[in-house]
Amino acid sequence: MADTDIAALNKIAAQMRGKVIEMVAASGAAHLASAMSCLDIVVAAYWRILKLDASTAADPLRDRFILSKGHAASALYAVLAERGFFSKDWLDSFATHGAPLAEQPAPGCAPGVELATGSLGHGLPVGAGHALAAQIQKHDYQVLVCMSDGECNEGTVWEAAMFAAARKLQNLTVVVDYNKWQATGRSNEVMQLSPLREKWAAFGWKAVEVDGHDIAALVDALDRSKQDADKPTAIIAHTVKGKGVSFMEDDNNWHYRVPKAAEVEAAKKELGLL
Repeated sequence: MADTDIAALNKIAAQMRGKVIEMVAASGAAHLASAMSCLDIVVAAYWRILKLDASTAADPLRDRFILSKGHAASALYAVLAERGFFSKDWLDSFATHGAPLAEQPAPGCAPGVELATGSLGHGLPVGAGHALAAQIQKHDYQVLVCMSDGECNEGTVWEAAMFAAARKLQNLTVVVDYNKWQATGRSNEVMQLSPLREKWAAFGWKAVEVDGHDIAALVDALDRSKQDADKPTAIIAHTVKGKGVSFMEDDNNWHYRVPKAAEVEAAKKELGLL
């Protein structure tokens, strides 16, 4: 909804964080903090940027959103349910055996899920393929890929980045959820990602940096990404793992930890949901 104001979007993002915490607590699934770091990006995309809603989920001219960091699927599921792509009741069985919403997205698992992204490094190559198809067929849909910073360790990412620049895929935008953590340590200790904006620029992309929790800044950067006729755009979104809950923020234990009942209640109070 393009007319949803920023204050309302911040409230929606808090509600989505609360829902993700409930989903993870009920299922015992991992990757809670990773989902919370990218939620503002997903909210900005689905409420203010994408030409995509439940009625156009199968439209070949729809905008595409690919959550390449599939381990944060709970964030995408919560947003898709809120936007009416499927029943909110589905969230109650997240990551349970036989349920449609797997811990990491499966092919065709739910309306609005574009791609199975359990293995990192594939979202951008597929997104580039979608963007190229639009270019060849002279369609004007946009492709938005949300990646983790850890994915930037993958060679497939940089191969796709070179390809997208060579083909001038201006309808392709990447948002890197740069929360500075990977599963086993600080991102820049595992691999030397920094300076990340300059790396994307060197690969031929228009590259900008934003506060990944400033929804107004995200919306502005995503809007501007459509205006460059010569290059794809990379938005380096500086984020905080576990954003929104003080005892989870920037604590990599929450990459795998599951909150207990008292922690769920404390988190929801911090989010202004109780």
